[in-house]
Amino acid sequence: MKLTDILKGAPDPEAWEGYQLPRFDLRAVRAKTHDQPTWLHFGAGNIFRAFPAAVLQDALDQGAYDRGVIVAEGFDYEIIDKAYAPYDNLSLLVVLQSDGSIRKKVVASVTESLKADPQFGADWARMEEVMTAPSLQMVSFTITEKGYSVSPADLERGLAPALIMGKVTALLYKRYQAGALPLTLQSMDNCSHNGDKVREAVLAYAQAWKEAGLVDGGFLAYLSGGDQVTFPWSMIDKITPRPDALVQGMLEKDGFEDREVIITDKKTYTAPFVNAEETEYLVVEDRYANGRPPLELGGVLYTDRATVDKVERMKVCTCLNPLHTALAIYGCLLGYTLISDEMKDGDLRGLVTKMGYQEAMPVVVDPGVLQPAGFIGAVLNKRLPNPFMPDAPQRIATDTSQKLPIRFGETIKAYGAKGLDKDGLVLIPLVLAGYARYLKGVDDQGNPFTPSPDPLLDQLQPMVAGLEVKAEPQDVSCLRALYSRKDVFAVDLYEAGLGERVEAMAAELFAGPGAVRRTLHKYVSAR
Repeated sequence: MKLTDILKGAPDPEAWEGYQLPRFDLRAVRAKTHDQPTWLHFGAGNIFRAFPAAVLQDALDQGAYDRGVIVAEGFDYEIIDKAYAPYDNLSLLVVLQSDGSIRKKVVASVTESLKADPQFGADWARMEEVMTAPSLQMVSFTITEKGYSVSPADLERGLAPALIMGKVTALLYKRYQAGALPLTLQSMDNCSHNGDKVREAVLAYAQAWKEAGLVDGGFLAYLSGGDQVTFPWSMIDKITPRPDALVQGMLEKDGFEDREVIITDKKTYTAPFVNAEETEYLVVEDRYANGRPPLELGGVLYTDRATVDKVERMKVCTCLNPLHTALAIYGCLLGYTLISDEMKDGDLRGLVTKMGYQEAMPVVVDPGVLQPAGFIGAVLNKRLPNPFMPDAPQRIATDTSQKLPIRFGETIKAYGAKGLDKDGLVLIPLVLAGYARYLKGVDDQGNPFTPSPDPLLDQLQPMVAGLEVKAEPQDVSCLRALYSRKDVFAVDLYEAGLGERVEAMAAELFAGPGAVRRTLHKYVSAR
Protein backbone atom coordinates (compact mmCIF):
# COMPACT_ATOMS: atom_id res chain seq x y z
CA MET A 1 0.00 0.00 0.00
CA LYS A 2 1.63 3.19 -1.25
CA LEU A 3 0.17 6.62 -1.93
CA THR A 4 1.57 6.63 -5.46
CA ASP A 5 -0.62 3.61 -6.24
CA ILE A 6 -3.72 5.85 -6.04
CA LEU A 7 -3.05 7.62 -9.35
CA LYS A 8 -2.05 4.44 -11.15
CA GLY A 9 -5.57 3.04 -11.23
CA ALA A 10 -8.24 1.56 -9.00
CA PRO A 11 -6.56 0.55 -5.70
CA ASP A 12 -7.23 -2.96 -4.42
CA PRO A 13 -10.20 -2.43 -2.06
CA GLU A 14 -9.24 -5.47 -0.01
CA ALA A 15 -5.71 -4.17 0.60
CA TRP A 16 -7.00 -0.69 1.47
CA GLU A 17 -9.78 -1.90 3.74
CA GLY A 18 -10.31 0.58 6.58
CA TYR A 19 -8.93 3.49 4.54
CA GLN A 20 -11.20 6.17 3.08
CA LEU A 21 -10.08 6.68 -0.51
CA PRO A 22 -10.88 9.63 -2.81
CA ARG A 23 -14.30 9.40 -4.43
CA PHE A 24 -13.66 11.77 -7.30
CA ASP A 25 -11.73 11.72 -10.57
CA LEU A 26 -8.29 12.90 -9.50
CA ARG A 27 -7.01 13.50 -13.01
CA ALA A 28 -10.05 15.54 -14.02
CA VAL A 29 -9.85 17.70 -10.88
CA ARG A 30 -6.13 18.27 -11.40
CA ALA A 31 -6.63 19.32 -15.01
CA LYS A 32 -9.47 21.71 -14.13
CA THR A 33 -7.49 23.21 -11.24
CA HIS A 34 -4.44 23.73 -13.43
CA ASP A 35 -6.44 25.61 -16.05
CA GLN A 36 -8.85 27.48 -13.76
CA PRO A 37 -7.39 27.64 -10.24
CA THR A 38 -9.59 29.00 -7.46
CA TRP A 39 -7.50 28.46 -4.32
CA LEU A 40 -3.80 29.02 -3.59
CA HIS A 41 -2.57 28.25 -0.09
CA PHE A 42 0.71 29.34 1.55
CA GLY A 43 2.07 27.00 4.22
CA ALA A 44 2.54 23.32 3.33
CA GLY A 45 2.80 22.10 6.92
CA ASN A 46 0.84 19.47 8.80
CA ILE A 47 -2.08 21.67 9.87
CA PHE A 48 -2.87 22.49 6.23
CA ARG A 49 -3.02 18.85 5.14
CA ALA A 50 -4.92 17.76 8.25
CA PHE A 51 -7.57 20.46 8.12
CA PRO A 52 -8.14 22.86 5.16
CA ALA A 53 -7.05 20.32 2.54
CA ALA A 54 -9.13 17.61 4.21
CA VAL A 55 -12.16 19.91 4.34
CA LEU A 56 -11.88 20.52 0.59
CA GLN A 57 -11.62 16.77 0.09
CA ASP A 58 -15.07 16.41 1.67
CA ALA A 59 -16.55 18.81 -0.89
CA LEU A 60 -14.85 16.94 -3.73
CA ASP A 61 -15.98 13.56 -2.43
CA GLN A 62 -19.58 14.80 -2.39
CA GLY A 63 -19.32 15.72 -6.05
CA ALA A 64 -20.20 19.30 -5.13
CA TYR A 65 -16.98 20.89 -6.40
CA ASP A 66 -14.54 20.27 -9.21
CA ARG A 67 -11.28 21.96 -8.25
CA GLY A 68 -8.54 21.32 -5.74
CA VAL A 69 -6.04 23.52 -3.94
CA ILE A 70 -2.52 24.52 -4.99
CA VAL A 71 -0.10 24.72 -2.08
CA ALA A 72 2.99 26.94 -1.89
CA GLU A 73 5.74 26.78 0.71
CA GLY A 74 7.78 29.92 1.38
CA PHE A 75 9.88 28.91 4.38
CA ASP A 76 10.99 25.27 4.34
CA TYR A 77 11.35 24.08 0.76
CA GLU A 78 12.36 20.57 1.81
CA ILE A 79 8.72 19.93 2.68
CA ILE A 80 7.86 20.11 -1.02
CA ASP A 81 10.83 17.97 -2.07
CA LYS A 82 10.40 15.29 0.57
CA ALA A 83 6.76 15.22 1.74
CA TYR A 84 4.83 16.23 -1.39
CA ALA A 85 6.66 15.52 -4.67
CA PRO A 86 7.58 11.87 -3.98
CA TYR A 87 3.94 11.05 -3.15
CA ASP A 88 2.12 12.76 -6.06
CA ASN A 89 1.00 15.47 -3.58
CA LEU A 90 -1.14 12.88 -1.76
CA SER A 91 -1.07 12.34 1.98
CA LEU A 92 -2.72 10.15 4.59
CA LEU A 93 -4.72 11.81 7.35
CA VAL A 94 -4.80 9.75 10.53
CA VAL A 95 -7.49 10.99 12.90
CA LEU A 96 -6.60 10.27 16.53
CA GLN A 97 -9.74 9.58 18.51
CA SER A 98 -10.15 9.88 22.25
CA ASP A 99 -11.10 6.21 22.59
CA GLY A 100 -7.63 5.20 21.33
CA SER A 101 -8.75 4.24 17.81
CA ILE A 102 -7.80 5.91 14.52
CA ARG A 103 -9.54 6.79 11.25
CA LYS A 104 -7.54 6.87 8.02
CA LYS A 105 -8.26 9.01 4.97
CA VAL A 106 -6.22 9.58 1.82
CA VAL A 107 -6.26 13.32 1.09
CA ALA A 108 -6.02 14.04 -2.64
CA SER A 109 -7.34 17.61 -2.85
CA VAL A 110 -3.84 19.10 -3.29
CA THR A 111 -3.22 19.23 -7.02
CA GLU A 112 0.16 21.03 -7.16
CA SER A 113 2.92 21.92 -4.69
CA LEU A 114 5.23 24.85 -5.37
CA LYS A 115 8.25 26.56 -3.81
CA ALA A 116 7.37 30.20 -3.24
CA ASP A 117 10.62 31.87 -4.22
CA PRO A 118 11.93 33.38 -7.47
CA GLN A 119 15.08 31.25 -7.17
CA PHE A 120 12.90 28.34 -8.25
CA GLY A 121 12.15 29.73 -11.68
CA ALA A 122 9.54 27.29 -12.94
CA ASP A 123 7.65 27.26 -9.65
CA TRP A 124 7.65 31.05 -9.41
CA ALA A 125 6.47 31.40 -12.99
CA ARG A 126 3.61 29.03 -12.20
CA MET A 127 2.74 31.06 -9.10
CA GLU A 128 2.56 34.24 -11.18
CA GLU A 129 0.31 32.38 -13.62
CA VAL A 130 -1.98 31.26 -10.80
CA MET A 131 -2.05 34.71 -9.18
CA THR A 132 -3.06 36.39 -12.42
CA ALA A 133 -5.81 33.90 -13.25
CA PRO A 134 -9.25 35.59 -13.20
CA SER A 135 -10.68 32.39 -11.69
CA LEU A 136 -8.55 32.67 -8.52
CA GLN A 137 -10.79 33.42 -5.54
CA MET A 138 -8.74 32.89 -2.39
CA VAL A 139 -5.16 32.96 -1.19
CA SER A 140 -4.99 31.46 2.29
CA PHE A 141 -2.29 31.05 4.92
CA THR A 142 -1.13 28.72 7.68
CA ILE A 143 2.31 30.23 8.20
CA THR A 144 2.16 30.89 12.00
CA GLU A 145 1.90 34.37 13.45
CA LYS A 146 5.61 35.00 12.85
CA GLY A 147 5.03 34.55 9.13
CA TYR A 148 3.23 37.90 8.95
CA SER A 149 6.27 39.83 10.12
CA VAL A 150 7.77 42.69 8.16
CA SER A 151 11.33 43.91 8.67
CA PRO A 152 12.82 47.25 7.55
CA ALA A 153 15.57 45.35 5.75
CA ASP A 154 13.03 43.40 3.74
CA LEU A 155 11.12 46.56 2.82
CA GLU A 156 14.36 47.96 1.42
CA ARG A 157 14.79 44.96 -0.87
CA GLY A 158 12.10 46.37 -3.13
CA LEU A 159 10.22 43.98 -5.40
CA ALA A 160 12.57 41.11 -4.49
CA PRO A 161 11.67 40.60 -0.81
CA ALA A 162 12.87 37.63 1.20
CA LEU A 163 9.99 37.31 3.69
CA ILE A 164 6.80 35.51 2.77
CA MET A 165 4.42 38.48 3.00
CA GLY A 166 6.71 40.46 0.73
CA LYS A 167 6.56 37.69 -1.85
CA VAL A 168 2.79 37.63 -1.57
CA THR A 169 2.66 41.40 -2.12
CA ALA A 170 4.89 41.09 -5.19
CA LEU A 171 2.49 38.50 -6.59
CA LEU A 172 -0.45 40.75 -5.77
CA TYR A 173 1.18 43.47 -7.84
CA LYS A 174 1.16 41.07 -10.77
CA ARG A 175 -2.56 40.52 -10.23
CA TYR A 176 -3.12 44.27 -10.07
CA GLN A 177 -1.22 44.74 -13.34
CA ALA A 178 -3.36 41.99 -14.92
CA GLY A 179 -6.47 44.13 -14.44
CA ALA A 180 -6.88 44.76 -10.71
CA LEU A 181 -8.65 41.42 -10.41
CA PRO A 182 -10.61 40.81 -7.18
CA LEU A 183 -9.22 38.43 -4.56
CA THR A 184 -9.51 37.44 -0.91
CA LEU A 185 -6.52 36.89 1.37
CA GLN A 186 -7.63 34.53 4.12
CA SER A 187 -5.51 33.80 7.16
CA MET A 188 -6.20 30.45 8.78
CA ASP A 189 -3.61 30.89 11.49
CA ASN A 190 -4.33 30.65 15.19
CA CYS A 191 -3.89 34.30 16.12
CA SER A 192 -6.31 37.03 17.08
CA HIS A 193 -7.84 39.12 14.28
CA ASN A 194 -5.59 37.31 11.84
CA GLY A 195 -6.98 39.00 8.74
CA ASP A 196 -5.70 42.34 10.02
CA LYS A 197 -2.19 40.89 10.27
CA VAL A 198 -2.26 39.96 6.58
CA ARG A 199 -3.63 43.36 5.61
CA GLU A 200 -1.10 45.31 7.69
CA ALA A 201 1.84 43.37 6.26
CA VAL A 202 0.73 43.69 2.64
CA LEU A 203 0.03 47.41 2.99
CA ALA A 204 3.42 47.97 4.64
CA TYR A 205 5.17 46.58 1.56
CA ALA A 206 2.89 48.38 -0.88
CA GLN A 207 3.38 51.73 0.90
CA ALA A 208 7.17 51.35 0.99
CA TRP A 209 7.27 50.43 -2.69
CA LYS A 210 5.03 53.33 -3.60
CA GLU A 211 7.29 55.76 -1.75
CA ALA A 212 10.29 54.28 -3.56
CA GLY A 213 8.55 54.71 -6.90
CA LEU A 214 8.47 50.98 -7.58
CA VAL A 215 4.68 50.66 -7.91
CA ASP A 216 2.02 53.12 -8.95
CA GLY A 217 -0.47 54.66 -6.54
CA GLY A 218 -3.32 52.61 -7.86
CA PHE A 219 -1.81 49.47 -6.35
CA LEU A 220 -2.18 50.82 -2.83
CA ALA A 221 -5.77 51.84 -3.57
CA TYR A 222 -6.46 48.37 -4.99
CA LEU A 223 -5.30 46.74 -1.74
CA SER A 224 -6.85 49.17 0.70
CA GLY A 225 -10.16 50.03 -0.94
CA GLY A 226 -12.03 47.24 0.82
CA ASP A 227 -13.91 45.73 -2.13
CA GLN A 228 -11.36 44.40 -4.64
CA VAL A 229 -9.11 42.74 -2.05
CA THR A 230 -10.55 41.54 1.27
CA PHE A 231 -8.90 40.27 4.44
CA PRO A 232 -11.45 38.29 6.50
CA TRP A 233 -10.89 37.15 10.08
CA SER A 234 -11.07 33.51 11.09
CA MET A 235 -10.79 31.31 14.17
CA ILE A 236 -9.13 27.92 13.72
CA ASP A 237 -8.76 25.24 16.35
CA LYS A 238 -7.21 21.82 15.78
CA ILE A 239 -4.21 20.07 17.33
CA THR A 240 -1.81 18.48 14.85
CA PRO A 241 1.13 16.90 16.67
CA ARG A 242 4.34 15.71 15.08
CA PRO A 243 4.19 12.31 13.33
CA ASP A 244 3.72 9.80 16.14
CA ALA A 245 5.64 6.52 16.54
CA LEU A 246 2.50 4.75 17.79
CA VAL A 247 0.69 5.75 14.60
CA GLN A 248 3.64 4.54 12.55
CA GLY A 249 3.32 1.16 14.19
CA MET A 250 -0.38 0.93 13.44
CA LEU A 251 0.23 1.80 9.79
CA GLU A 252 2.99 -0.77 9.56
CA LYS A 253 0.60 -3.48 10.70
CA ASP A 254 -1.77 -2.44 7.90
CA GLY A 255 0.97 -2.75 5.31
CA PHE A 256 1.01 0.99 4.58
CA GLU A 257 4.54 1.75 3.36
CA ASP A 258 4.68 5.57 3.28
CA ARG A 259 5.32 6.16 6.95
CA GLU A 260 8.85 7.60 7.08
CA VAL A 261 9.25 10.57 9.43
CA ILE A 262 11.00 13.46 7.71
CA ILE A 263 13.07 15.98 9.68
CA THR A 264 14.21 18.86 7.52
CA ASP A 265 17.30 20.99 8.02
CA LYS A 266 14.99 23.67 9.47
CA LYS A 267 13.70 21.12 12.00
CA THR A 268 10.26 20.70 10.49
CA TYR A 269 8.82 17.33 11.46
CA THR A 270 6.61 15.91 8.74
CA ALA A 271 5.79 12.66 6.95
CA PRO A 272 3.62 11.32 4.12
CA PHE A 273 1.00 10.90 6.84
CA VAL A 274 -0.41 13.50 9.24
CA ASN A 275 -1.84 12.60 12.63
CA ALA A 276 -4.35 14.98 14.17
CA GLU A 277 -7.05 15.11 16.81
CA GLU A 278 -10.65 14.43 15.84
CA THR A 279 -12.09 17.76 17.04
CA GLU A 280 -11.75 20.75 14.73
CA TYR A 281 -13.26 24.20 14.27
CA LEU A 282 -12.84 26.77 11.52
CA VAL A 283 -15.09 29.84 11.71
CA VAL A 284 -14.61 32.37 8.93
CA GLU A 285 -15.84 35.87 8.17
CA ASP A 286 -17.78 35.48 4.92
CA ARG A 287 -16.35 38.47 3.07
CA TYR A 288 -15.05 37.31 -0.29
CA ALA A 289 -14.37 39.53 -3.28
CA ASN A 290 -14.50 36.88 -6.03
CA GLY A 291 -16.47 33.98 -4.60
CA ARG A 292 -14.98 31.05 -2.67
CA PRO A 293 -14.76 27.26 -2.58
CA PRO A 294 -17.72 25.64 -0.75
CA LEU A 295 -15.80 24.68 2.39
CA GLU A 296 -19.00 24.71 4.42
CA LEU A 297 -19.58 21.25 2.92
CA GLY A 298 -16.66 20.08 5.06
CA GLY A 299 -17.84 21.78 8.24
CA VAL A 300 -16.41 25.31 7.98
CA LEU A 301 -18.74 27.88 9.56
CA TYR A 302 -19.16 31.14 7.63
CA THR A 303 -20.49 34.15 9.50
CA ASP A 304 -19.79 37.85 10.11
CA ARG A 305 -16.73 39.47 11.68
CA ALA A 306 -18.37 40.16 15.05
CA THR A 307 -19.31 36.50 15.41
CA VAL A 308 -15.79 35.33 14.55
CA ASP A 309 -14.53 37.62 17.31
CA LYS A 310 -17.05 36.16 19.77
CA VAL A 311 -16.01 32.60 18.92
CA GLU A 312 -12.40 33.49 19.56
CA ARG A 313 -13.23 35.12 22.90
CA MET A 314 -15.31 32.10 23.91
CA LYS A 315 -12.36 29.81 23.20
CA VAL A 316 -9.58 32.00 24.60
CA CYS A 317 -11.35 33.37 27.68
CA THR A 318 -13.48 30.43 28.79
CA CYS A 319 -13.74 27.13 26.99
CA LEU A 320 -10.18 26.03 26.15
CA ASN A 321 -7.21 28.27 26.83
CA PRO A 322 -7.83 28.93 30.56
CA LEU A 323 -8.19 25.19 31.15
CA HIS A 324 -4.90 24.58 29.37
CA THR A 325 -3.10 27.16 31.50
CA ALA A 326 -4.56 25.78 34.74
CA LEU A 327 -3.33 22.30 33.81
CA ALA A 328 0.05 23.72 32.77
CA ILE A 329 0.68 25.45 36.11
CA TYR A 330 -0.47 22.62 38.34
CA GLY A 331 0.90 19.93 36.03
CA CYS A 332 4.40 21.37 36.41
CA LEU A 333 3.98 21.58 40.20
CA LEU A 334 2.73 17.99 40.48
CA GLY A 335 5.33 16.47 38.17
CA TYR A 336 3.15 15.61 35.18
CA THR A 337 4.60 15.56 31.66
CA LEU A 338 1.41 14.83 29.68
CA ILE A 339 -1.88 16.73 29.69
CA SER A 340 -3.75 13.49 28.98
CA ASP A 341 -2.34 11.98 32.19
CA GLU A 342 -3.43 15.03 34.15
CA MET A 343 -7.00 14.36 33.08
CA LYS A 344 -6.84 11.02 34.91
CA ASP A 345 -6.14 12.91 38.15
CA GLY A 346 -9.42 13.57 39.98
CA ASP A 347 -8.28 16.84 41.50
CA LEU A 348 -6.96 18.26 38.23
CA ARG A 349 -9.92 17.11 36.19
CA GLY A 350 -12.19 18.60 38.84
CA LEU A 351 -10.23 21.85 38.77
CA VAL A 352 -10.71 22.50 35.05
CA THR A 353 -14.25 21.09 34.91
CA LYS A 354 -15.60 23.15 37.78
CA MET A 355 -13.59 26.21 36.84
CA GLY A 356 -15.03 26.10 33.32
CA TYR A 357 -18.64 25.23 34.03
CA GLN A 358 -19.19 26.93 37.38
CA GLU A 359 -16.96 30.01 37.33
CA ALA A 360 -16.28 31.02 33.73
CA MET A 361 -19.52 29.94 32.06
CA PRO A 362 -21.69 32.63 33.76
CA VAL A 363 -19.80 35.31 31.81
CA VAL A 364 -18.95 33.37 28.65
CA VAL A 365 -19.30 35.16 25.32
CA ASP A 366 -21.88 33.10 23.41
CA PRO A 367 -21.24 33.45 19.66
CA GLY A 368 -24.46 31.72 18.66
CA VAL A 369 -22.89 29.57 15.91
CA LEU A 370 -21.21 27.28 18.47
CA GLN A 371 -22.61 26.33 21.85
CA PRO A 372 -20.15 27.10 24.66
CA ALA A 373 -21.32 24.11 26.72
CA GLY A 374 -20.78 21.79 23.77
CA PHE A 375 -17.38 23.28 23.02
CA ILE A 376 -16.12 22.91 26.58
CA GLY A 377 -17.63 19.42 26.77
CA ALA A 378 -15.56 18.34 23.78
CA VAL A 379 -12.46 19.86 25.39
CA LEU A 380 -12.97 18.00 28.68
CA ASN A 381 -14.17 14.67 27.33
CA LYS A 382 -12.39 14.28 24.00
CA ARG A 383 -9.52 16.68 23.53
CA LEU A 384 -7.63 16.94 26.81
CA PRO A 385 -7.91 13.21 27.73
CA ASN A 386 -6.89 12.03 24.24
CA PRO A 387 -4.03 9.52 24.75
CA PHE A 388 -2.68 10.30 21.28
CA MET A 389 -2.07 13.96 22.17
CA PRO A 390 1.50 14.05 23.55
CA ASP A 391 1.16 17.63 24.78
CA ALA A 392 3.09 18.61 27.89
CA PRO A 393 2.21 21.12 30.60
CA GLN A 394 5.76 22.40 30.31
CA ARG A 395 5.16 23.43 26.69
CA ILE A 396 1.81 25.04 27.45
CA ALA A 397 3.38 26.94 30.37
CA THR A 398 5.59 28.86 27.92
CA ASP A 399 4.88 32.63 28.06
CA THR A 400 2.31 32.21 30.83
CA SER A 401 2.60 35.87 31.87
CA GLN A 402 1.40 36.85 28.39
CA LYS A 403 -1.59 34.50 28.58
CA LEU A 404 -2.99 35.23 32.03
CA PRO A 405 -4.57 38.62 31.18
CA ILE A 406 -6.86 37.33 28.44
CA ARG A 407 -7.42 33.84 29.86
CA PHE A 408 -8.35 34.91 33.40
CA GLY A 409 -8.32 38.68 33.66
CA GLU A 410 -11.15 39.08 31.17
CA THR A 411 -13.39 36.78 33.24
CA ILE A 412 -12.63 38.76 36.39
CA LYS A 413 -13.46 42.01 34.59
CA ALA A 414 -16.68 40.48 33.24
CA TYR A 415 -17.77 39.61 36.79
CA GLY A 416 -17.34 43.25 37.75
CA ALA A 417 -19.09 44.54 34.63
CA LYS A 418 -22.10 42.28 35.22
CA GLY A 419 -22.21 42.99 38.96
CA LEU A 420 -21.74 39.32 39.84
CA ASP A 421 -20.59 38.27 43.30
CA LYS A 422 -16.86 37.57 43.17
CA ASP A 423 -17.26 35.22 46.12
CA GLY A 424 -18.25 32.79 43.38
CA LEU A 425 -14.67 32.85 42.12
CA VAL A 426 -12.62 30.20 43.94
CA LEU A 427 -10.78 28.07 41.42
CA ILE A 428 -9.68 30.94 39.18
CA PRO A 429 -8.01 32.61 42.19
CA LEU A 430 -6.49 29.18 43.00
CA VAL A 431 -4.88 29.07 39.56
CA LEU A 432 -3.47 32.58 40.05
CA ALA A 433 -2.18 31.58 43.49
CA GLY A 434 -0.55 28.56 41.88
CA TYR A 435 1.28 30.87 39.52
CA ALA A 436 3.30 32.29 42.43
CA ARG A 437 4.31 28.78 43.50
CA TYR A 438 5.12 27.95 39.87
CA LEU A 439 7.37 31.04 39.62
CA LYS A 440 9.28 29.76 42.65
CA GLY A 441 10.34 26.76 40.55
CA VAL A 442 9.88 24.20 43.33
CA ASP A 443 7.51 21.27 42.78
CA ASP A 444 5.20 19.68 45.34
CA GLN A 445 7.90 17.28 46.50
CA GLY A 446 10.28 20.15 47.20
CA ASN A 447 12.41 19.52 44.12
CA PRO A 448 13.53 22.43 41.94
CA PHE A 449 12.36 22.68 38.33
CA THR A 450 12.99 25.24 35.61
CA PRO A 451 9.92 27.29 34.66
CA SER A 452 9.24 27.43 30.95
CA PRO A 453 10.55 30.38 28.91
CA ASP A 454 8.69 33.64 29.49
CA PRO A 455 9.64 37.24 28.64
CA LEU A 456 8.77 38.45 32.17
CA LEU A 457 10.39 35.63 34.12
CA ASP A 458 13.38 37.75 35.16
CA GLN A 459 11.02 40.41 36.55
CA LEU A 460 8.51 38.13 38.27
CA GLN A 461 10.69 35.49 39.90
CA PRO A 462 12.39 37.99 42.26
CA MET A 463 8.90 38.80 43.61
CA VAL A 464 8.66 35.31 45.13
CA ALA A 465 12.34 34.98 46.00
CA GLY A 466 11.71 35.72 49.70
CA LEU A 467 9.20 32.88 50.07
CA GLU A 468 10.16 29.36 51.11
CA VAL A 469 8.44 26.02 50.82
CA LYS A 470 8.11 25.25 54.53
CA ALA A 471 5.47 24.09 56.99
CA GLU A 472 5.85 27.10 59.29
CA PRO A 473 3.57 30.10 58.63
CA GLN A 474 5.30 32.88 56.70
CA ASP A 475 4.57 36.42 55.64
CA VAL A 476 3.46 36.45 51.98
CA SER A 477 2.81 40.19 51.75
CA CYS A 478 5.65 40.36 49.20
CA LEU A 479 3.13 38.94 46.72
CA ARG A 480 1.30 42.27 46.59
CA ALA A 481 3.87 43.48 44.07
CA LEU A 482 3.01 40.52 41.86
CA TYR A 483 -0.75 40.45 42.15
CA SER A 484 -1.19 44.17 41.60
CA ARG A 485 0.40 44.01 38.13
CA LYS A 486 -2.25 44.81 35.55
CA ASP A 487 0.08 43.83 32.71
CA VAL A 488 0.10 40.25 34.02
CA PHE A 489 -3.49 39.81 35.25
CA ALA A 490 -5.35 42.51 33.27
CA VAL A 491 -6.53 43.93 36.61
CA ASP A 492 -5.02 44.88 39.96
CA LEU A 493 -6.32 41.88 41.89
CA TYR A 494 -6.59 43.94 45.08
CA GLU A 495 -8.68 46.61 43.39
CA ALA A 496 -10.80 43.78 41.95
CA GLY A 497 -11.41 42.45 45.46
CA LEU A 498 -9.48 39.21 44.98
CA GLY A 499 -5.92 40.05 46.04
CA GLU A 500 -6.19 38.97 49.67
CA ARG A 501 -7.94 35.72 48.69
CA VAL A 502 -5.22 34.84 46.20
CA GLU A 503 -2.51 35.71 48.76
CA ALA A 504 -4.08 33.42 51.36
CA MET A 505 -4.27 30.55 48.88
CA ALA A 506 -0.66 31.12 47.89
CA ALA A 507 0.37 30.92 51.54
CA GLU A 508 -1.29 27.49 51.73
CA LEU A 509 0.49 26.35 48.56
CA PHE A 510 3.88 27.25 50.06
CA ALA A 511 3.22 25.34 53.32
CA GLY A 512 5.77 22.57 52.84
CA PRO A 513 6.03 19.46 50.64
CA GLY A 514 2.62 18.10 49.67
CA ALA A 515 0.97 21.50 50.16
CA VAL A 516 0.07 21.85 46.49
CA ARG A 517 -1.88 18.60 46.49
CA ARG A 518 -3.57 19.34 49.82
CA THR A 519 -4.60 22.84 48.80
CA LEU A 520 -5.76 21.79 45.37
CA HIS A 521 -7.88 18.97 46.80
CA LYS A 522 -9.33 21.24 49.48
CA TYR A 523 -10.66 23.89 47.12
CA VAL A 524 -11.72 21.58 44.29
CA SER A 525 -13.65 19.38 46.73
CA ALA A 526 -15.32 22.43 48.24
CA ARG A 527 -16.71 23.41 44.85
